[in-house]
Amino acid sequence: MSDLAALADTLRAAHRPGDPLVVVNVWDGWSARTVAATPGCEALATASHSIAEARGYADGEQIPVEEMLAAVSVIASATDLPVTADLESGYGDTGSTVAAAIAVGVVGANLEDKAEGIDEHVARVMAARAAGDAAGVGFVINARTDEYLKGDGVRARAMDAGVAYLEAGADCVFVPGVRDAQTIGMLAQAFEGRLSVVAGPASPSLAELASLGVARVSFGPGTMGLAAQALSDAATTLHARGAYPQALAFRPPAP
Repeated sequence: MSDLAALADTLRAAHRPGDPLVVVNVWDGWSARTVAATPGCEALATASHSIAEARGYADGEQIPVEEMLAAVSVIASATDLPVTADLESGYGDTGSTVAAAIAVGVVGANLEDKAEGIDEHVARVMAARAAGDAAGVGFVINARTDEYLKGDGVRARAMDAGVAYLEAGADCVFVPGVRDAQTIGMLAQAFEGRLSVVAGPASPSLAELASLGVARVSFGPGTMGLAAQALSDAATTLHARGAYPQALAFRPPAP
């Protein structure tokens, strides 16, 4: 078994309903090294919004795929842990994008449907699965559905989409925007525990998400927000001629 195949198996096994994989999203080498060095870190996950923002692009595949993959390559090179990348909706050619991601050390990905249609995203999931199989890697697919973000009546559509993506070969279904415990529990049951959510201050606690049967929790661009807020707070203090923040002495692990 190749190293990447083993990492993919490790990543898949870390998706545990009731004891979820917690991934603190990263966007470059220093954030990857910082997070990877923390106790309890099992895997790294990129956030497309953060990678794009750090390079002067808006989210939503505005960054050229070559630049996105270059950033992901730096992250994968920064750790021995499994890395899963946010590949948005595949940048127009999901199979080729996944193959290129595997080539730089990635063993899993978020792939989003943008609520454009279940059949279209089933094709993306199948293309990603085929690319992983061709590379000899059990690529871990976190299939995102944006149906829940659309408004009334979305719960049933999100369930239908998620079940279809799992049947097409996805390992987990990512449903952004869901915050209430009842809906999270229903989705987890519908997907037999293979549910991924993004969490924040308005979400149930990590312990509650575990009790609801969630398999994976991420934080999206919120982790870049944490870093930006810390920098803003420090800058405000220093501009006011205040005390030096202790964190000025912090350095990420060396490359």
